[in-house]
Amino acid sequence: MPYKPDQGRMVRMAAFWSCALLALFGCTSLHTALAARFDSLREPLGGVVLPVVGVSLSGAFLISTGILTVIVVVLYRWQQIPKNADLLIETEGELKKVNWPTLEEVINSSFVVIVFVLVLMVYMAGADWFLGRVFARILLGG
Repeated sequence: MPYKPDQGRMVRMAAFWSCALLALFGCTSLHTALAARFDSLREPLGGVVLPVVGVSLSGAFLISTGILTVIVVVLYRWQQIPKNADLLIETEGELKKVNWPTLEEVINSSFVVIVFVLVLMVYMAGADWFLGRVFARILLGG
């Protein structure tokens, strides 16, 4: 199935925004960690508070915002390489070919996995208990 250029652009945009949101989450976590660990980075610079978002303009905010900006720019430039863009388009095409399971199949498979994990857990606990007793008798002599 040949792709139109607009479809490729949509795939690239979806991949870009997905990665950008992931980077935003990481930089938000970085901001929180920096503000919690370093008192000097927590204090607002000149008491300035950004009016729209209500965030104080602190060192932690500037560092995390700078890193986010660099990540977004690098991500955008990386995605514009034709080889990478073609890979994203081909990946979307392959995902459309996947035969996704029905809800009933998912429930049945999940039940089988849960039962198997429970059986394996009981076996491992029993083997651990038994071998612990055996080696306690060998090493401690009784």
